[in-house]
Amino acid sequence: MMLSDFNDLLSASAQQTEPQRLLFVFVKAELPESPTADQHARHDNGEGGTLTAVLCVDKAPQDITSFAALAAESAATGQAWDLVFVAALDGRAGIAPSSDEAAQPLRLMVNAVNDGQISRFAAFDRDGTPVQFY
Repeated sequence: MMLSDFNDLLSASAQQTEPQRLLFVFVKAELPESPTADQHARHDNGEGGTLTAVLCVDKAPQDITSFAALAAESAATGQAWDLVFVAALDGRAGIAPSSDEAAQPLRLMVNAVNDGQISRFAAFDRDGTPVQFY
């Protein structure tokens, strides 16, 4: 599914047959150890780098009013971030997953992001614009 903005993600989540819980992993793009001149240049242009998870949270979609509200809530932690990866966890029998039920999938998501396995997640920049990786 192509997302034009974060609201598309919220709309898609609301249209699912089972209620969902959204999983968020906020990451910082950093230079790798011993970066080359090219890696420095690309990083300075907002490209490339190593993605490191710095913050994660799960939320019910109805608890998110907008991307701006999510970004403001994350800012309150004092943790800087560059991108956020998002996944959805389906409920069962009309019941949304609890935060406890989301804990293990969220840990697995953090591990996947730290390992560079990001293709199955939606990604957004700090403005809520979808990001695609090639």
